Amino acid sequence: MFGSASNDNSDLDSTTIAQVAASKRRQVTCYRIGQRSSYHEVLRRRSTASYQTRRRRWPGSDPKTMDEVPRMDFVAVCALYYLNTWAIVGHVHRPELSRTTSWALDAFAHSKGRIMGEKAEQLYLSTPDPESALATSRTYATHPHLAGSTEDFSDAKDILAVFQENFGIHPPSEAPIFAAGSAASRGATLGVNRLTKPAAWIDIYYPVLNTPLDRSLSILNDDGTETWTADLVEDGDPADPEAAKYRDYVPTFHGLSHDGDVEGQLIYANYGRKEDFDEILAADGNFTGKIVLVRYYGEGFRGLKVSGAEDLGALGVLIYSDPRDDGSVTISNGYAPYPEGPARNPTSVQRGSVQYLSIYPGDPTTPGAPAYPNATRTEGKNIPYIPSLPISWANAQRLLEEIAQGGLGESQILDGRTSARKVRLVNHVDTKVTPIWNTMAAIPGHIKNETVVIGCHRDAWVMGAADPTSGTVSLHEVIRGFGALLKSGWRPLRNVVFASWDAEEYPPPSSSLSSAAELISCIDVSVAGSRWHSGASPSLAHLIRQAALEVPHPTAVGKSLWDAREDAGPFLGPADSEFLASYELERTHASDVGIYPLGSGSDYTPFLQRLGVASMDQGFSEWQELYADPGFYRHVAVAKHLGLVALRVADAIILPLNTTQYALELDYYLDKVESIASELFVPADFSALRRSIAHLQTASKDLDAEKAKAEAKFRKLLKKLPHRRESCRARKSSSQGGFESSSRSYTCAGRGAVNAKLIAFERGFISEEGLKDREWYRHLAVAPGKWLGYGATTLPSIAEALTIDKNVTLAELEAVRVTKLVENLSEVLAV
Repeated sequence: MFGSASNDNSDLDSTTIAQVAASKRRQVTCYRIGQRSSYHEVLRRRSTASYQTRRRRWPGSDPKTMDEVPRMDFVAVCALYYLNTWAIVGHVHRPELSRTTSWALDAFAHSKGRIMGEKAEQLYLSTPDPESALATSRTYATHPHLAGSTEDFSDAKDILAVFQENFGIHPPSEAPIFAAGSAASRGATLGVNRLTKPAAWIDIYYPVLNTPLDRSLSILNDDGTETWTADLVEDGDPADPEAAKYRDYVPTFHGLSHDGDVEGQLIYANYGRKEDFDEILAADGNFTGKIVLVRYYGEGFRGLKVSGAEDLGALGVLIYSDPRDDGSVTISNGYAPYPEGPARNPTSVQRGSVQYLSIYPGDPTTPGAPAYPNATRTEGKNIPYIPSLPISWANAQRLLEEIAQGGLGESQILDGRTSARKVRLVNHVDTKVTPIWNTMAAIPGHIKNETVVIGCHRDAWVMGAADPTSGTVSLHEVIRGFGALLKSGWRPLRNVVFASWDAEEYPPPSSSLSSAAELISCIDVSVAGSRWHSGASPSLAHLIRQAALEVPHPTAVGKSLWDAREDAGPFLGPADSEFLASYELERTHASDVGIYPLGSGSDYTPFLQRLGVASMDQGFSEWQELYADPGFYRHVAVAKHLGLVALRVADAIILPLNTTQYALELDYYLDKVESIASELFVPADFSALRRSIAHLQTASKDLDAEKAKAEAKFRKLLKKLPHRRESCRARKSSSQGGFESSSRSYTCAGRGAVNAKLIAFERGFISEEGLKDREWYRHLAVAPGKWLGYGATTLPSIAEALTIDKNVTLAELEAVRVTKLVENLSEVLAV
């Protein structure tokens, strides 16, 4: 994403030295090994005369091409779906240092009292505020802001002003709004490593999106006349003025849905999962020429419901929200519908994309590449070829009665049953290349080629109080917290980039990337209920957990955010058995650490699944201002946790990636694959993979010991460093033989930089060949299930060879492929 500066290097200034010292003094109790990193590469170079005396050659004003700019190391921490957070580390092994004295010395008048380490964390945690969070929610969640709309552009410029105000950025005379791929845009994005003070800008991308034209749904008599027509507009109760005002501002439709007008009998297929379709086919059901009615939720992404129906010859799909999937908060349990109460309004409709996410995400016409205005475009292969519509429970009830041909009892099983009369589905959409706007900001750090990224998508289907405005609210509080740090004189060790991304809902066109550009995209929902949860790469699990243990519970005194994993809302009552089974299944996906694996469904997808980037997803779920988070304390708790994780990654010396936890998780992943093989009664042999995992665990534990040595060495070296700028400059020209010898001794003993091994770990699971039939996905340890979309499948190439292809020979061949990657990782980690 961000280009590396020239290879010139300079010394740590006293600001850096003091900040490193403070970082080392901070105690982290959970998995301390792996939480900090050595600066020995920096120290080793400080006495190298060629770097000290060489004339510095700065890049010119014209940005280099991507091929000319070497990839820089970066660590990214993001808020994603449920405020997703992730960490990325790139390829270059040696940190490049700032060539200037700290810009913070001049940026703020009161910089003499600069803080760092634990004091910086305390200042940060004291900044996010419920009143500010509530005000921000009211700013962004009281008007529609569909991707590509004028309101969306206005919000993008508003976020730009928020960056400028909080980071002390003087607005330029001409607004910094650039076409993506242009010299100005590439200069801003690739020039982060050359910044000497904060900067902010907007990039314009051009993906293919669609908007609704006209839609209709009706039941037909035998002569083709309409006997019933659905009202596809949501009710707008004046008790919620914005909902009433904008009730049809963005008509109910599916993003990236197919344009069409079809007629056919209705057939009910429960959740539209593979097992639902298979059961109906096994009972002699037939989908050819029919319109399929399915409900939301279950484990499958909505686009895969359409994909499954299309593959079976269906003409169209209708997707509705069933109250049975709302747990106990239903009208049947005595709760009033929104806005009078917390239950689902029967006329509410869930909009969303029906892209075939498990094939590849992003702009259908530019797979794996940024959507530049002049991009070469192809015919999309990850979008439907049959029309679909989202409908309300009120309309679904009428259709279910049509299928049941009479009264609809709650216990009645309709799977596979077909209506006698036909239904007409009309979905006309306007599909075209549409501008979207990514708003970015950057704070330069001392290490110039490593970057932490904190981001959130901004667009919504309508007003998006939960998705994504709750994420935007939490991001806004993080921005305020980092702004407070900057004004205190703090400066991060690594660059920190903030982003407000656009068009994630379709889903993320601007998230995808190629070797020509690296663009990061994140965030959906930080708060939609009372129960906190988190998903991540196993190497990040302990960092996430430790930070959650240190953030106070949003509403319960004496408890932590981590305790909120067991919270339940105040709404009680019986719940549907399928809903409870699905909830329990989700809970079992979490590892012993309490963090579950990631699949897809938001902006971390290209970074985890294509580049091998350690990623995280967190937030509150289960059902803003009245029911989900009165007082906005949960929004603030998420902001505190996100920023605390970001700070610890930005200022860490050893990157907080726990490879041993990951290696141990691989055993559990293989256990699940062997269980699948046993259930299918196939004699698969995975013994070689089991042995390679054991070797990786040994290598990782040895690396843990090396981390401890690196930390001890660094402490010893740190004591020899001067803590005053004048003394540093005086020593700069001397040979400092003892210091140099100590640094090189450590480097030799450690056999290279510890961080370089950590950087390479997650990337070691990337296979250039990708997964069978969906080569865009290249991570062989975890991927979105082919029939899940959102949900994670561990060891996917092996598991799906068994469950989907029913081919044990293919499964064993895939195991060989994974074994080679794991063996290579053992060599990478070897001390």
